[in-house]
This record gives sequence, C-alpha cells and structure tokens, in this order.
Amino acid sequence: MAERGPLGLYWYRKEQNFGDAIGPMIVAHVSGRKVVWAGHTTCDLYALGSLLGMVSKEQAAPRTDLPPPSVWGTGAMNTAVDGGFMRHVYVALLRGPVTAAFLRRSDRGYGDPGLLMADVMPGPDREDYVAVVPHMNYVDDRDIRAAVAADPRLRLVDVRDPDPLAVVRQIAGAAHVISQSLHGLIVADAYGVPNTWLDPMGMPGMGGLKFLDYGAGVNRAMGLPLEVDDIGRFAATAPTGLLSYRNGILASKAALYANFPRDLMAEAEL
Repeated sequence: MAERGPLGLYWYRKEQNFGDAIGPMIVAHVSGRKVVWAGHTTCDLYALGSLLGMVSKEQAAPRTDLPPPSVWGTGAMNTAVDGGFMRHVYVALLRGPVTAAFLRRSDRGYGDPGLLMADVMPGPDREDYVAVVPHMNYVDDRDIRAAVAADPRLRLVDVRDPDPLAVVRQIAGAAHVISQSLHGLIVADAYGVPNTWLDPMGMPGMGGLKFLDYGAGVNRAMGLPLEVDDIGRFAATAPTGLLSYRNGILASKAALYANFPRDLMAEAEL
C-alpha cells in the first residue's frame, strides 16, 4: 500500500458559509485522507452543495491528463443543467431523485453528505431554544431579525461565522430548527433535531427545487415553507419529538458510505 497524498475537493468558498465549509471535514472523515481545496481542472471530487450547474459547465469537455472527477452527494440548483457533462465525470451518488430525473438516471440510493456531520462531531446537549437559520444572504434581513428579537426563545444562527462548527453546535443543540439554509435542515436531520423549511423569499436560483430534491431523497414530505411573518407563532408550538422520516435518513447515510468512490479512499490500492 502506497501512502496517499491529499484528496483534492472542490467546494464553493467565495463567501464564508458553513454548509460549504463542513464539506472537507466530512470528506476527510469518510475517505480517511487529508482534504485540500482544488479547482475544477484538478479536483478529485465534488461533494456537498448544489454544484451540478457549475460542474456541467466546468466539465463540459473530458480531461486529457487526469482521471475524471467524481460526484458524491451533490445536486442541481435548478433545471438549467446540461447533461452532456455526465460523460466526463464519475457519478458515485446524487443528492436526490429530482436531480436524478433531470439527468435521466434511475438511481436507487441518494444522500447529502451533510447527513454524516453527527458522525464527525458529537452533538451538544439539547437546550430549549428554536434556532432560526437564514440563508447567508438574508442573515441581516430586518424582518427576520425583528422576528427573532421579539421572542426570547428564538436564537439567530449566522451561517457566515468563521467557525463552521460553532454553527453546527447551535443547530444540533436546538429543540427545533427553522432554516432558510438547506444545510441548516440537513445538519438538523443529522442530529435528529426537528426542523422546518423557511421561505427562501424569492432569491434567484433559491426556489424549492433543491429542498424538494433533498427531501425526496430521505423520504421526507417537505410541505409548504414557513413564512417569515409566522416564525414567532410557529415557534411557540414547534414540534420537538422524533423525526418521522428517520429511517430515510439512515438509508441515505448508508448509501453515502457505501457509494463513496473506492479509488479515493485512504486504503485504495495504487
């Protein structure tokens, strides 16, 4: 067995966002290798996030000097994904069946790697607060901040925190999570914290597709998102019991581990 160098992972890092920042930790946990950021021309792997629109553009032509990159647990943001790139990547696992349908695939397993976060870091003890997790572009929204300020049980979670594990701990320690961030919901699911989707408020590219894609992958009925004006009313009676779709989460976690690319593992034969 030869000693392996770092695994080159692409993740979005233009702005600080915990959902992107936890990706290297999770990939390192599963692969057993050191993980470093790598660009589109040299990366070994795409994982975590709605990256397939970007992948479809950046991998439109085959590589000539390196093996094709793998795709593990990522999905589409919207329908604007040209499937021609599929000949130039290895798809190990997709986030959900909505993405699979766009790519004309009929996979049997799905999952977002964020579901493995609780295997990377144990969660804190639960406290009696409701975490409100805006999308990174809405953390300073006046209506969201006013809703949180009006109720002492609500706690605003800033996904831009330079310490992504601090964000994870706030989500994992809540009694309930209300999230406009998809990975706010996914990390809550990872720790078994009941959670509710908050309206993405019309942000371009932020429609419901990626939420529905993830939800379908864990057999979760997403329902309608909560409106910002209803945060306070909902928080008063937010459910705190077991997740009804926990078996779907377990199935996705098993699929994530089983389908991680074998050639990227620390123990892979070289």
